Amino acid sequence: MIAQDEQIRVTLPDGSVRQYPKGSTGLEIAAQISEGLARNVLAAKVNGIVQDATRPIDQDATVQLLTWNDAEGKATFWHSSAHLLAEALESLYPGVKFGIGPAVETGFYYDVDLGGQPFSQEDFKKVEDKMLELARQKQAYIRKPMSKADAIAYFEEKGDPYKLDLLEGLDDGTITFYTQGDFTDLCRGPHIPNTGFIKAAKLMNVAGAYWRGNEKNKQLTRIYAVTYPKQKELDDYLYLLEEAKKRDHRKLGKELELFAFSEKVGAGLPLWLPKGTMLRERLENFLRKAQLRAGYSPVVTPHIGSKQLYVTSGHWEKYGEDSFQPIRTPDPNEEFLLKPMNCPHHCEIYKTRPRSYRELPLRLAEFGTVYRYEQSGELHGLTRVRGFTQDDAHIFCRPDQVKDEFMKVIDLVMYVFGSLGFSDYSAQISLRDPENKTKYIGSDDLWEKAEAAIIESAAEKGLSTVTELGEAAFYGPKLDFMVRDALGRKWQLGTIQVDYNLPNRFELEYIGADNQKHRPVMIHRAPFGSMERFIAILIENSGGNFPLWLSPDQIAILPISEKYEEYANDLFFTLQENDIRGFVDLRDEKIGRKIRDAEVAKVPYMLIVGEKESAEGKVSVRRKGQGDLGSMSVDEFVKVFQAEVKV
Repeated sequence: MIAQDEQIRVTLPDGSVRQYPKGSTGLEIAAQISEGLARNVLAAKVNGIVQDATRPIDQDATVQLLTWNDAEGKATFWHSSAHLLAEALESLYPGVKFGIGPAVETGFYYDVDLGGQPFSQEDFKKVEDKMLELARQKQAYIRKPMSKADAIAYFEEKGDPYKLDLLEGLDDGTITFYTQGDFTDLCRGPHIPNTGFIKAAKLMNVAGAYWRGNEKNKQLTRIYAVTYPKQKELDDYLYLLEEAKKRDHRKLGKELELFAFSEKVGAGLPLWLPKGTMLRERLENFLRKAQLRAGYSPVVTPHIGSKQLYVTSGHWEKYGEDSFQPIRTPDPNEEFLLKPMNCPHHCEIYKTRPRSYRELPLRLAEFGTVYRYEQSGELHGLTRVRGFTQDDAHIFCRPDQVKDEFMKVIDLVMYVFGSLGFSDYSAQISLRDPENKTKYIGSDDLWEKAEAAIIESAAEKGLSTVTELGEAAFYGPKLDFMVRDALGRKWQLGTIQVDYNLPNRFELEYIGADNQKHRPVMIHRAPFGSMERFIAILIENSGGNFPLWLSPDQIAILPISEKYEEYANDLFFTLQENDIRGFVDLRDEKIGRKIRDAEVAKVPYMLIVGEKESAEGKVSVRRKGQGDLGSMSVDEFVKVFQAEVKV
């Protein structure tokens, strides 16, 4: 009989409570539930913290056993795989030094210093083979606490400057090493029980990355890879990857003539071509109508602002060194910044005259272009650029209006996502890091009020949310909407933020019912987020087959020969009068070629006209993805079109 004080009470996710011997591990708990579960456990979440499944649990706890089906289980698997990659590299490239090797959304990477040894895609296969050879040894991941002095001594002897740099920021008593086989790394964990879980490995890419993300530091080799517990799952992923390449917004953007980049204009600064501009304008007009119905007032602000504006807002203090540097004029007392955010300008609009409590909430909306200096290695098509347009709005309201206004914005975001077919998304409550409050402005009291408003609003709207510490904006917490692309990667699009701090910094006021001055609260919101990123995800999720109302060219009129060009042009003008966009294909090509080209251009409707159609005043209609719809009068086609185009 085990004494009561040698037992711990474990609460499982289904709410059941079981007793186990003190010091039981997650693996041992899993084994008592089922052998199948024990074979698949990768880590254990104990009292909300993910740890090794092999670590003893010494007190009463809530325990979730994590497998490959859990996001945190995958992250643990991939982080452990990064250590396996490092072990393989160390055996193949003597003298290699290691930076960091985190799990990412779809796999992991490791930043390494190969000491000048060449490495390219031609080397991928031998590294993959070495990883699997080591994995088959089923080496345990062994955790060992280390004193800071011993840790420094270890890496000094090894001659690894990057680990020594990392150790400078760690406190004694918080440092752990992990060893598997012949490889030891500085790491806080957690890790999977042993390397044998890793059955399939694929190196995906190699790139350069500055140590600590600082261009003044040495450039390391960043090796991206992915692993799976079954070869079939890796094969399925690689197939999905090939399919996703066909939907890559950079590829489709070029093929569909939506946008382009120019080295002479500058990296990360997209040029919107006529068709892409039409797509943008349709999206903007769609939201403008929704905003007018919701009581927003449109405003326009400059692309630059005085440096002092951003000193007041706090943007210069928090982001100044990483932003585009100040613009100087012939007047030595003047300095301007490219606008990194729209909110300071909107605060100044609020201050243009005294405000009464009766006119709040005041909702100011702008499609405002902003500029942020992203490092060249981080730029990626439209998803990460240096100049982008936000569908930005700022709601100035009384404290008693915050929750109601916040929930109305949630409704607007849901309307936008629903209208555009974005169903695979999650809501993330982004709070400040309680361990590092220096990154933020404002008092604890104001932060607590703002965080409570977001949490309560999301709960009342029935949103399924995850909470992330440290992801708040520097001035306030936020509710971020994370949308998955064709590869399953998550991107932040829509966002709603509660801000008690900027109204303080800009000394915003309104006269209350008590005839006294009061401070308003700001809600920042952007349902699209960045127009550029939103369109990139829209392109990939739709494969370029946009909803009819968004398509730059909704119709292509295809005359069989030049004899029917006059009828085709008359038809085109008639359809234009019905707000139907498109073109007449007057090329000297056979009709089959014209149809194929229109299909490749992803034009929704093809209207073929020849002798019969011209004589009878009709069109032969072909719908992309459906084929021939038959012959119909122009009025009949307009009715068919208008029934589909409604949003």
